[in-house]
Amino acid sequence: MELSVATLVVLGLVLAAEFVNGWTDAPNSIATVVSTRVLSPPRALLLATALNVVGAMSGTAVAATIGKGIVRPEAITVYTVGAAMVGIIFWSTLAWHYGLPTSESHALIAGLSGAGLATAGPQVLLWSGWQKVLLGLVFSTFLGFFGGLALMVAIYWLFANQHRSTVTRIFGRLQILSAGFMAFSHGSNDGQKFIGAFTLVLFLSGALPAFAVPLWVILLCAVMMGAGTAVGGWRIVRTMGIHLSRLRPVHGFAAETGAAMTIELATRLGVPLSTTHTINTAIMGVGATRRVSAVRWGVSRDIVTAWILTFPICGAIAWTVAKLTLLAFRPA
Repeated sequence: MELSVATLVVLGLVLAAEFVNGWTDAPNSIATVVSTRVLSPPRALLLATALNVVGAMSGTAVAATIGKGIVRPEAITVYTVGAAMVGIIFWSTLAWHYGLPTSESHALIAGLSGAGLATAGPQVLLWSGWQKVLLGLVFSTFLGFFGGLALMVAIYWLFANQHRSTVTRIFGRLQILSAGFMAFSHGSNDGQKFIGAFTLVLFLSGALPAFAVPLWVILLCAVMMGAGTAVGGWRIVRTMGIHLSRLRPVHGFAAETGAAMTIELATRLGVPLSTTHTINTAIMGVGATRRVSAVRWGVSRDIVTAWILTFPICGAIAWTVAKLTLLAFRPA
Protein backbone atom coordinates (compact mmCIF):
# COMPACT_ATOMS: atom_id res chain seq x y z
CA MET A 1 0.00 0.00 0.00
CA GLU A 2 1.30 3.43 -0.96
CA LEU A 3 1.64 5.74 2.02
CA SER A 4 0.32 9.29 1.90
CA VAL A 5 2.58 12.30 2.30
CA ALA A 6 1.02 13.00 5.71
CA THR A 7 1.79 9.46 6.89
CA LEU A 8 5.38 9.69 5.68
CA VAL A 9 5.83 13.01 7.48
CA VAL A 10 4.47 11.57 10.74
CA LEU A 11 6.65 8.47 10.41
CA GLY A 12 9.60 10.84 9.97
CA LEU A 13 8.59 12.66 13.15
CA VAL A 14 8.45 9.36 15.05
CA LEU A 15 11.96 8.50 13.86
CA ALA A 16 13.14 12.00 14.83
CA ALA A 17 11.66 11.52 18.30
CA GLU A 18 13.36 8.11 18.54
CA PHE A 19 16.65 9.78 17.60
CA VAL A 20 16.12 12.39 20.31
CA ASN A 21 15.28 9.55 22.70
CA GLY A 22 18.67 7.96 22.08
CA TRP A 23 20.41 11.33 22.11
CA THR A 24 19.01 12.58 25.42
CA ASP A 25 18.70 9.20 27.14
CA ALA A 26 22.21 7.99 26.29
CA PRO A 27 23.39 9.45 29.63
CA ASN A 28 21.15 6.90 31.39
CA SER A 29 23.57 4.23 30.26
CA ILE A 30 26.92 5.99 30.41
CA ALA A 31 26.79 8.86 32.91
CA THR A 32 28.05 6.85 35.86
CA VAL A 33 30.61 4.76 33.96
CA VAL A 34 32.10 7.92 32.42
CA SER A 35 32.04 9.99 35.63
CA THR A 36 33.82 7.20 37.54
CA ARG A 37 36.41 7.05 34.69
CA VAL A 38 35.95 3.32 34.22
CA LEU A 39 35.40 3.89 30.48
CA SER A 40 36.42 6.72 28.22
CA PRO A 41 33.54 8.65 26.60
CA PRO A 42 34.04 7.10 23.11
CA ARG A 43 34.11 3.53 24.48
CA ALA A 44 31.12 4.21 26.72
CA LEU A 45 29.16 5.57 23.75
CA LEU A 46 30.04 2.51 21.66
CA LEU A 47 28.87 0.20 24.45
CA ALA A 48 25.64 2.15 24.96
CA THR A 49 24.89 2.34 21.23
CA ALA A 50 25.35 -1.38 20.61
CA LEU A 51 23.38 -2.61 23.64
CA ASN A 52 20.60 -0.03 23.23
CA VAL A 53 20.00 -1.51 19.76
CA VAL A 54 20.07 -5.10 21.07
CA GLY A 55 17.72 -4.19 23.90
CA ALA A 56 15.22 -2.59 21.55
CA MET A 57 15.01 -5.88 19.65
CA SER A 58 14.36 -7.99 22.76
CA GLY A 59 10.56 -7.83 22.85
CA THR A 60 7.37 -5.92 22.01
CA ALA A 61 5.29 -5.92 25.22
CA VAL A 62 5.95 -2.24 25.97
CA ALA A 63 5.44 -1.34 22.30
CA ALA A 64 1.97 -2.89 22.46
CA THR A 65 1.10 -0.92 25.61
CA ILE A 66 2.08 2.36 23.95
CA GLY A 67 0.54 1.57 20.58
CA LYS A 68 -2.86 0.37 21.70
CA GLY A 69 -3.09 0.80 25.47
CA ILE A 70 -2.85 4.56 26.15
CA VAL A 71 -5.42 5.96 23.70
CA ARG A 72 -8.06 4.19 21.60
CA PRO A 73 -6.47 3.59 18.16
CA GLU A 74 -9.87 3.67 16.44
CA ALA A 75 -10.57 7.18 17.78
CA ILE A 76 -7.40 8.94 16.55
CA THR A 77 -5.56 9.65 13.29
CA VAL A 78 -1.96 9.80 12.13
CA TYR A 79 -2.14 13.56 12.80
CA THR A 80 -2.71 12.77 16.47
CA VAL A 81 0.55 10.82 16.68
CA GLY A 82 2.37 13.54 14.74
CA ALA A 83 1.22 16.19 17.21
CA ALA A 84 2.53 14.05 20.08
CA MET A 85 5.94 13.76 18.39
CA VAL A 86 6.21 17.55 18.00
CA GLY A 87 5.73 18.01 21.74
CA ILE A 88 8.35 15.37 22.56
CA ILE A 89 11.00 16.77 20.22
CA PHE A 90 10.49 20.36 21.40
CA TRP A 91 10.50 19.66 25.13
CA SER A 92 13.33 17.11 25.13
CA THR A 93 15.58 19.39 23.10
CA LEU A 94 14.85 22.34 25.38
CA ALA A 95 15.62 20.30 28.50
CA TRP A 96 18.84 18.98 26.92
CA HIS A 97 19.92 22.58 26.29
CA TYR A 98 19.79 23.20 30.04
CA GLY A 99 21.41 19.88 30.90
CA LEU A 100 18.30 18.44 32.53
CA PRO A 101 17.53 14.71 32.12
CA THR A 102 13.89 14.36 31.13
CA SER A 103 11.73 11.34 30.45
CA GLU A 104 10.85 10.62 26.84
CA SER A 105 8.50 7.99 28.26
CA HIS A 106 6.47 10.58 30.16
CA ALA A 107 6.70 12.92 27.17
CA LEU A 108 5.35 10.27 24.79
CA ILE A 109 2.50 9.26 27.08
CA ALA A 110 1.57 12.88 27.79
CA GLY A 111 1.84 13.78 24.10
CA LEU A 112 -0.37 10.93 22.93
CA SER A 113 -2.91 11.74 25.63
CA GLY A 114 -2.96 15.49 24.93
CA ALA A 115 -3.27 15.02 21.17
CA GLY A 116 -5.87 12.29 21.71
CA LEU A 117 -7.97 14.57 23.91
CA ALA A 118 -7.85 17.25 21.22
CA THR A 119 -8.91 14.75 18.58
CA ALA A 120 -11.62 12.73 20.29
CA GLY A 121 -12.23 13.98 23.85
CA PRO A 122 -11.83 12.25 27.24
CA GLN A 123 -13.28 8.94 26.05
CA VAL A 124 -10.11 8.37 24.02
CA LEU A 125 -8.07 7.50 27.13
CA LEU A 126 -7.73 3.85 28.15
CA TRP A 127 -7.58 3.15 31.88
CA SER A 128 -5.88 -0.23 31.41
CA GLY A 129 -2.84 1.40 29.86
CA TRP A 130 -2.80 4.22 32.39
CA GLN A 131 -2.72 1.67 35.21
CA LYS A 132 0.59 0.45 33.78
CA VAL A 133 1.83 4.03 33.49
CA LEU A 134 1.07 4.66 37.18
CA LEU A 135 2.72 1.35 38.09
CA GLY A 136 5.77 2.51 36.12
CA LEU A 137 5.94 5.65 38.26
CA VAL A 138 6.00 3.48 41.39
CA PHE A 139 8.68 1.23 39.89
CA SER A 140 10.93 4.08 38.78
CA THR A 141 10.60 6.08 41.99
CA PHE A 142 10.63 3.53 44.79
CA LEU A 143 12.22 0.44 43.26
CA GLY A 144 14.89 2.60 41.65
CA PHE A 145 15.77 4.41 44.88
CA PHE A 146 15.59 1.46 47.24
CA GLY A 147 17.15 -0.91 44.70
CA GLY A 148 20.26 1.26 44.51
CA LEU A 149 20.26 1.78 48.27
CA ALA A 150 19.85 -1.94 49.08
CA LEU A 151 22.59 -3.02 46.69
CA MET A 152 24.96 -0.43 48.12
CA VAL A 153 24.24 -1.56 51.69
CA ALA A 154 24.83 -5.20 50.67
CA ILE A 155 28.15 -4.30 49.05
CA TYR A 156 29.25 -2.38 52.15
CA TRP A 157 28.45 -5.45 54.25
CA LEU A 158 30.14 -7.97 51.93
CA PHE A 159 33.31 -5.92 51.41
CA ALA A 160 33.58 -4.36 54.86
CA ASN A 161 37.02 -5.86 55.47
CA GLN A 162 38.45 -5.11 52.03
CA HIS A 163 40.81 -2.23 51.33
CA ARG A 164 39.28 0.65 49.37
CA SER A 165 41.71 0.16 46.47
CA THR A 166 40.67 -3.50 46.18
CA VAL A 167 36.98 -2.57 46.07
CA THR A 168 37.68 0.08 43.44
CA ARG A 169 39.62 -2.39 41.29
CA ILE A 170 36.91 -5.07 41.49
CA PHE A 171 33.99 -2.78 40.77
CA GLY A 172 35.91 -0.90 38.11
CA ARG A 173 35.66 -4.11 36.09
CA LEU A 174 32.17 -5.02 37.18
CA GLN A 175 30.85 -1.57 36.28
CA ILE A 176 31.48 -2.28 32.60
CA LEU A 177 28.97 -5.13 32.93
CA SER A 178 26.47 -3.01 34.87
CA ALA A 179 26.73 -0.20 32.29
CA GLY A 180 26.05 -2.72 29.53
CA PHE A 181 23.08 -4.10 31.48
CA MET A 182 21.74 -0.57 31.90
CA ALA A 183 22.13 0.16 28.17
CA PHE A 184 20.34 -3.07 27.26
CA SER A 185 17.47 -2.39 29.67
CA HIS A 186 17.10 1.17 28.34
CA GLY A 187 16.72 -0.17 24.82
CA SER A 188 14.30 -2.87 25.92
CA ASN A 189 11.91 -0.35 27.50
CA ASP A 190 12.48 3.10 26.01
CA GLY A 191 13.32 1.82 22.54
CA GLN A 192 10.09 -0.15 22.38
CA LYS A 193 7.93 2.89 23.08
CA PHE A 194 8.66 4.54 19.77
CA ILE A 195 8.48 1.21 17.97
CA GLY A 196 4.90 1.13 19.28
CA ALA A 197 4.25 4.67 18.02
CA PHE A 198 5.67 3.87 14.57
CA THR A 199 3.54 0.72 14.32
CA LEU A 200 0.49 2.70 15.43
CA VAL A 201 0.97 5.14 12.54
CA LEU A 202 1.22 2.26 10.06
CA PHE A 203 -1.96 0.75 11.49
CA LEU A 204 -3.87 4.04 11.39
CA SER A 205 -2.81 4.65 7.78
CA GLY A 206 -4.09 1.22 6.72
CA ALA A 207 -0.63 -0.12 5.91
CA LEU A 208 -1.11 -2.82 8.56
CA PRO A 209 -4.40 -4.76 8.87
CA ALA A 210 -3.92 -5.18 12.63
CA PHE A 211 -1.59 -3.83 15.30
CA ALA A 212 1.37 -6.19 15.04
CA VAL A 213 4.97 -5.01 15.17
CA PRO A 214 6.92 -5.96 11.99
CA LEU A 215 10.57 -6.93 12.32
CA TRP A 216 11.70 -4.18 9.95
CA VAL A 217 10.09 -1.56 12.22
CA ILE A 218 12.02 -2.91 15.21
CA LEU A 219 15.27 -2.79 13.23
CA LEU A 220 14.65 0.70 11.82
CA CYS A 221 13.72 2.25 15.18
CA ALA A 222 16.54 0.45 16.98
CA VAL A 223 19.11 1.77 14.53
CA MET A 224 17.67 5.29 14.77
CA MET A 225 17.86 5.19 18.55
CA GLY A 226 21.39 3.85 18.29
CA ALA A 227 22.34 6.76 16.03
CA GLY A 228 20.96 9.19 18.59
CA THR A 229 22.85 7.43 21.36
CA ALA A 230 26.07 7.76 19.34
CA VAL A 231 25.65 11.54 19.36
CA GLY A 232 25.67 11.50 23.18
CA GLY A 233 24.51 14.10 25.63
CA TRP A 234 27.41 15.40 27.67
CA ARG A 235 25.52 18.17 29.45
CA ILE A 236 23.23 15.58 30.98
CA VAL A 237 26.18 13.30 31.77
CA ARG A 238 27.63 16.09 33.90
CA THR A 239 24.31 16.61 35.70
CA MET A 240 23.74 12.94 36.49
CA GLY A 241 27.27 11.64 36.93
CA ILE A 242 28.97 14.59 38.59
CA HIS A 243 26.56 17.24 39.86
CA LEU A 244 23.95 14.90 41.39
CA SER A 245 26.34 12.91 43.60
CA ARG A 246 30.07 12.15 43.48
CA LEU A 247 30.46 8.54 42.45
CA ARG A 248 33.16 5.87 42.58
CA PRO A 249 32.99 2.62 40.55
CA VAL A 250 31.27 0.75 43.39
CA HIS A 251 28.54 3.39 43.54
CA GLY A 252 28.14 3.38 39.77
CA PHE A 253 27.79 -0.42 39.78
CA ALA A 254 25.10 -0.36 42.46
CA ALA A 255 23.12 2.44 40.79
CA GLU A 256 23.25 0.92 37.30
CA THR A 257 22.46 -2.61 38.47
CA GLY A 258 19.58 -1.51 40.69
CA ALA A 259 18.10 0.65 37.94
CA ALA A 260 18.57 -1.98 35.21
CA MET A 261 16.91 -4.72 37.28
CA THR A 262 13.93 -2.44 37.91
CA ILE A 263 13.62 -1.55 34.22
CA GLU A 264 13.87 -5.17 33.07
CA LEU A 265 11.12 -6.22 35.49
CA ALA A 266 8.89 -3.47 34.13
CA THR A 267 9.69 -4.37 30.52
CA ARG A 268 8.73 -8.01 30.92
CA LEU A 269 5.42 -6.91 32.47
CA GLY A 270 4.76 -4.53 29.57
CA VAL A 271 5.02 -1.54 31.90
CA PRO A 272 6.38 1.66 30.30
CA LEU A 273 8.52 3.53 32.80
CA SER A 274 11.05 6.34 32.72
CA THR A 275 14.58 4.98 32.52
CA THR A 276 15.81 8.52 33.28
CA HIS A 277 13.69 8.62 36.43
CA THR A 278 14.88 5.16 37.46
CA ILE A 279 18.63 5.70 37.13
CA ASN A 280 18.42 9.10 38.82
CA THR A 281 16.52 7.75 41.83
CA ALA A 282 18.99 4.85 42.00
CA ILE A 283 21.89 7.33 42.09
CA MET A 284 20.08 9.21 44.89
CA GLY A 285 19.62 5.95 46.80
CA VAL A 286 23.29 5.04 46.45
CA GLY A 287 24.37 8.53 47.48
CA ALA A 288 22.10 8.46 50.52
CA THR A 289 23.91 5.39 51.92
CA ARG A 290 26.99 7.52 52.57
CA ARG A 291 25.20 10.46 54.11
CA VAL A 292 22.16 12.51 53.24
CA SER A 293 24.34 15.46 52.23
CA ALA A 294 26.16 13.28 49.67
CA VAL A 295 23.21 13.89 47.34
CA ARG A 296 23.03 17.42 46.01
CA TRP A 297 19.35 17.92 46.70
CA GLY A 298 19.26 21.25 44.88
CA VAL A 299 20.21 19.46 41.65
CA SER A 300 17.68 16.74 42.52
CA ARG A 301 15.00 19.42 42.88
CA ASP A 302 15.76 20.75 39.39
CA ILE A 303 15.57 17.25 37.93
CA VAL A 304 12.28 16.46 39.68
CA THR A 305 10.86 19.79 38.50
CA ALA A 306 11.69 18.84 34.92
CA TRP A 307 9.94 15.49 35.41
CA ILE A 308 6.83 17.15 36.80
CA LEU A 309 6.69 19.72 34.01
CA THR A 310 7.05 17.07 31.29
CA PHE A 311 3.46 15.83 31.57
CA PRO A 312 1.61 19.17 31.35
CA ILE A 313 3.99 20.81 28.86
CA CYS A 314 4.15 17.91 26.38
CA GLY A 315 0.42 17.32 26.78
CA ALA A 316 -0.35 21.00 26.15
CA ILE A 317 1.95 21.26 23.12
CA ALA A 318 0.49 18.10 21.58
CA TRP A 319 -3.08 19.27 22.28
CA THR A 320 -2.39 22.63 20.62
CA VAL A 321 -0.66 21.13 17.57
CA ALA A 322 -3.48 18.58 17.15
CA LYS A 323 -6.14 21.31 17.32
CA LEU A 324 -4.28 23.46 14.79
CA THR A 325 -3.86 20.47 12.51
CA LEU A 326 -7.57 19.70 12.70
CA LEU A 327 -8.38 23.29 11.77
CA ALA A 328 -5.86 23.38 8.93
CA PHE A 329 -6.44 20.03 7.30
CA ARG A 330 -9.75 18.81 8.72
CA PRO A 331 -8.80 15.16 8.22
CA ALA A 332 -11.63 12.71 7.93
